[in-house]
Amino acid sequence: MSLVFSLAAALAQDPRQIVAEAQRRGRSNSQHYEGMLEVTSAGGKVTTKSWQSFRLGSYGNSKAIIRFTAPAEVKGVALLVVNHPDRSSDQWMWTPAVGRDRRIALQDRSTRFFATDFSFEDLEERDVDQFDFRLTGEEPIDGAPCWRIETRPRLGKVSQYTLSRVWIRKDNYVAARYDNYIKDQLVRRLHQTDIRNVQGIWTACALEMTDLRRNSRTVLRFEKLEYNLPMKEDDFTVQALRREQ
Repeated sequence: MSLVFSLAAALAQDPRQIVAEAQRRGRSNSQHYEGMLEVTSAGGKVTTKSWQSFRLGSYGNSKAIIRFTAPAEVKGVALLVVNHPDRSSDQWMWTPAVGRDRRIALQDRSTRFFATDFSFEDLEERDVDQFDFRLTGEEPIDGAPCWRIETRPRLGKVSQYTLSRVWIRKDNYVAARYDNYIKDQLVRRLHQTDIRNVQGIWTACALEMTDLRRNSRTVLRFEKLEYNLPMKEDDFTVQALRREQ
């Protein structure tokens, strides 16, 4: 029996370890990408947006800024997300048109982020210690064998989702799909494709978020993705959020 097979067999018995291994393989000191978004409404209308994303740290100890760069009516709108290992993230949004920032309240995290199909909560990182896990089987996604794992938020973790199902690929430990439920209703599905090895980190570079209640979807594609760039803590503050870029 090969060492790789033995590791996979051992991890398969413990869904928490599978998720932890997926996070370990995706860990980096920092990340930057330029994102192109295509938003399709229930009526078929397509709008495009673009943003830049900067992240310092990984998972439970990270800070990120997302800043729209186009079109003109959203340019400069920015979101600061400060992730924590033991509770929900802190979030602030800067809107240049009104010249002010506002903190995103926990009860507002389920709302759409600036007319995309990502909610504010969807833009925070899911640290392994804030959820309970159950392995429910194996199932291929896009032809790749995956573990299917149920995750439920632990007490103290505020989430709009009662339950999430995640499919983690066995070959590279990238999450291929998330199904997010409120009670017994599937409300959002995130499908991750275009998986590439970027600087030794397997990364899904195309993310399709579907809102099943609205019958709309947003496709986010990563461009100019880079890891482990030098970044400063001072660039991830509410004051930095107000800077025009």
